[in-house]
Amino acid sequence: MSPLAPSARGSRLALLVVGLCWLAVLFDGLDMFIYGSVLPHLLETKTFGLTPGQAGDLGSYATFGMLVGALAAGTVADRIGRKKLMIGCVTLFSLASGICAISGSVAVFGVGRTLAGVGLGGLLPTAISMVSDYAPRGRGALVIGLLMTAHHAGGILSAYVAKWLVDPVGWRAAFWVCVVPLVFTPVLFRFLPESLSFLVAKGRTDEARALADRYEVELPAATGRKTAADRWDALIGLFRGGEWIQTLLYWLASFGGLLLVYGVATWLPTLMRTQGYELANALTFVVVFNLGGIVGMLVAGRAADRFGAPRISAIWFALTAAGVALLSVHMPMGVTTLVVFLTGVFLNSAQTMIYATVSIRSTPDNRATAVGWTSGMGRFGAVFGPWLGGQLLAAGHGGWGFTAFALAGVSSMIFIGIAALRTAKSGTPASSDQELVTAH
Repeated sequence: MSPLAPSARGSRLALLVVGLCWLAVLFDGLDMFIYGSVLPHLLETKTFGLTPGQAGDLGSYATFGMLVGALAAGTVADRIGRKKLMIGCVTLFSLASGICAISGSVAVFGVGRTLAGVGLGGLLPTAISMVSDYAPRGRGALVIGLLMTAHHAGGILSAYVAKWLVDPVGWRAAFWVCVVPLVFTPVLFRFLPESLSFLVAKGRTDEARALADRYEVELPAATGRKTAADRWDALIGLFRGGEWIQTLLYWLASFGGLLLVYGVATWLPTLMRTQGYELANALTFVVVFNLGGIVGMLVAGRAADRFGAPRISAIWFALTAAGVALLSVHMPMGVTTLVVFLTGVFLNSAQTMIYATVSIRSTPDNRATAVGWTSGMGRFGAVFGPWLGGQLLAAGHGGWGFTAFALAGVSSMIFIGIAALRTAKSGTPASSDQELVTAH
């Protein structure tokens, strides 16, 4: 048999890395969404004596863990490598789901969700870095968008797991399913290559060159490693002159965006139940919402390339707010399903467009810092969103849940819109190498 052409060997490696990372992110999405999918059952059966307020707290524990995991991911990956970190993250959130499955109290369940969040938060940015390393030239944004469809596919899977298992077997069975990814870790260990960028940065150039030559892929150029002083200077640079206003606008937009994303992800089935829909229909909405997310991820980049990421982000948030507000009204099933789908299309990619906006408006030397801190500040909104939904339900104002989330969408639309207008008036040149940065 004739050897593969160089391009075919490079494509084969890219397919291997993207495929393995896609499966890992699928499990990430399953574990992230499973709590929201079983939550209506937990509240209706008063499991652990769970109240809506406590349920909101539990949802925030996972997103707080994700904040910790995301912030620690870069440092840990620099020390042990992206491959080992990915394996560790999958192991952590799988075992943490086992803790939830055997828990006998709200406290133990909360520990499980917090630990799961740490693993979930560390996995996604690491997987994005891995596929970026091996993506074919000029296909980085497309590959990252494809990777993010796995997160929403996991959300779809979580709804079906809840529909198939919760009533006949019990809610614990759903969390046992989330332990299954543990058997995937040997596959990652055996077949996932280490990041070429990590190998080069660590001075393991022979190992990196051998891997690159084997699959005929380009070896990344060695770059000078930033010191702590360099990173601190890059952060200060976000506030020099009038840049502090722009930076705060991006942070506020990201806060509202992730409040909306994780608030809706946690409370969608429960809030739809309060609107009078049957549990099976409420879980169907989770499937439709995530199908919309997949479509949104595939079209957002193209729309941003044509019309500009800031403009698309503002429009997407406006449409998201309208869709979420409509969900507070009981409508015919077909109409509601369409609204849920369109809301999923715009909601899940609106936040991504904030990162894209920050990326193209930043200079190359501080782009990573700008995007990283915008994502980090936004994750405080991810913690606040699930808590807010729980507090509204606990106070008997569940009908205001969708309204509150819609207002968050309006605020993000305003902040990102003002930021875009200020940039246009100041004549700040946008970077020519626009890239789609995805960091839920």
